[in-house]
Amino acid sequence: MSHERKTMKKMRKVAQYLYIMLGFTSLGVGSLGIFIPVLPTVPFYLLTAYFFAKGSDRFHNWFINTKIYDRYLKEFMENKSMTKKQKWTLLLFVDVVLVLTILLVRNPVITIILITIDVIKYIYFLTQVKTVK
Repeated sequence: MSHERKTMKKMRKVAQYLYIMLGFTSLGVGSLGIFIPVLPTVPFYLLTAYFFAKGSDRFHNWFINTKIYDRYLKEFMENKSMTKKQKWTLLLFVDVVLVLTILLVRNPVITIILITIDVIKYIYFLTQVKTVK
């Protein structure tokens, strides 16, 4: 095996471990959100599902078979639907993160990009994600 292939293999392994670590981190923060109303649960669990899917089939399969997944994500993942509270909690949480980023970075180009992302996010969630009771 060439040196280049070995390096690529190592990089993939590091990325896999990073995804798994990020998955457990977002799982932990999302779980804290159950008890701390300021932390939104659903966005962190969505990140958990994404990171586990990228990092490990085993952890991804474990996560999608938990009660947490059933309660907080299953409806969204299967039917692209959320409750009004879940939707607005997610939207507002992302707004806070984007505003903080804009305030910290203070770069006009990045500000325009983040505002564009925010508008697209609202269009997507208000037109593509069904609201359920």
